[in-house]
Amino acid sequence: MKRVLLIVGGGIAAYKACELIRLLRRAGHAVRCVLTDGGAQFVTAMTLAALSEDRVYTSLWDLKDESEMGHIQLSREADLLVVAPATADLLARMAAGQADDLATTVLLATDKPVLAAPAMNVRMWQHSATRRNVMRLRCDGVTILEPDEGAMACGEYGPGRLPEPAAIAAAIERALAPRSRPLAGRHALVTAGPTHEPIDPVRYLANRSSGKQGFAIAEALAALGARVTLVAGPVALSTPPRVDRHDVITAREMSDAVDRALPADVAVLVAAVADWRVEAVADKIKKAGAPPTLTLVENPDILATLARAPNRPRLLVGFAAETSEVLAHATAKRARKGVDWIVANDVSGEVMGSERNTVHLVNAAGVESWEELPKRMVATRLADRIAAALA
Repeated sequence: MKRVLLIVGGGIAAYKACELIRLLRRAGHAVRCVLTDGGAQFVTAMTLAALSEDRVYTSLWDLKDESEMGHIQLSREADLLVVAPATADLLARMAAGQADDLATTVLLATDKPVLAAPAMNVRMWQHSATRRNVMRLRCDGVTILEPDEGAMACGEYGPGRLPEPAAIAAAIERALAPRSRPLAGRHALVTAGPTHEPIDPVRYLANRSSGKQGFAIAEALAALGARVTLVAGPVALSTPPRVDRHDVITAREMSDAVDRALPADVAVLVAAVADWRVEAVADKIKKAGAPPTLTLVENPDILATLARAPNRPRLLVGFAAETSEVLAHATAKRARKGVDWIVANDVSGEVMGSERNTVHLVNAAGVESWEELPKRMVATRLADRIAAALA
C-alpha cells in the first residue's frame, strides 16, 4: 500500500478530487488530504474525509498539529504528493518557494516526489508567467501533467481543463511504481545550451539554444540510474537532480570539459556549439565609420573529434538542427561525423526556447520519426532508447 498526500486547490475542478480519491482507494492506496481555502469553496472537508477514510488537514495554525510539527510529518510520511487541481496561483507560489499556508509549507518541506495536475482558464495556462512557473517547477523535479483541452466553466475553449481523474490516477501509478534503473553503473556525458564566442568585451557570437532539451535529457538519464556529467553553455536553467554540472562559455572550453569528462558509456551532444570564433578579440568596438571586419576561424568540432577519440563512448549521439531537407542533412551529418545516432529537428519555426519539439532519430537502421512532444517526453523516450542500446 502506498500513501498519497492529495492537496486540493481551488477552482470548479476541485470536485474531481472526489473521484480521484475513490480511484486511488480502489487501487489500494492510502489517501490523506490537505484542503486549501480555495478548494474549500467547492468541496467540503467532510466529503474528502468520508472518501479517504482519513482526517483532512486545512490549517497551518492548528495548535495540536503544529505542536507535533504536523506539516513536517505530512510532508515526509507520504510516498507521493499530488496537487489536483493545481491552480495558476498555487503553481506560482510553488515555483516561488512560498510557504504561507499549509499546502505550500508541506510542499516546500517535502523530500518526496511531487506531481501536479493544472486546471485554469486557457489564457492563464498560456500566459508567459504560468509557462515560466511550469518550466521552473519541472526543472526542480516536479512532474507537471499537461491539462486537457476542451470547453471550460468560464465559457472559453482550449487547454486548461483538469485531466480526467482516471488519467491522473494512471500518472500517480507510474510515479509510485518501482523505478527501473537500467543505466545504473553507466556514465553519461551530455552537452547543452549555446556557446558564446567573444568579439570584444561586450559582444559575442552565439546560437539561440535555450538548453532545455539537453537539460531534460540529462535529467532523464539520471532518472534511469546513470551517473551524468552535464557540460552546459550559458543558460538560465536549474541543475537537474543527481546531475554533475560543469559550466562553460566558449566552444574551446566546452571541448576541454568534454575531454575531462571521459571515459563515458554514452555521450549525447545536444549543445549548439558556435562553428566559428573571431581570430582575435578586440577592445570595445566603437560605432564610428565603416562596420568592422571580423576575421573568423573554425572552432573545434567536438562531435567529430569525440567520434575519432581512442576512448570514444560506446554510444555517441549528436543533434542536427536544420531548416530545410532535415532528414537528408541529418543522414549526411551522421555519416560525415562518424556517430551512431543523430537526433534531427526542424528549427525554422518556434522550437528554439519552446517547451515542445518534433524530432527524428536517425541511425544505421533508418529513420524513426516521433510526433510532437514536450521536450521532457522527448528526453524520456531517448533515454529509454539509450538504455536499451546499452543493455
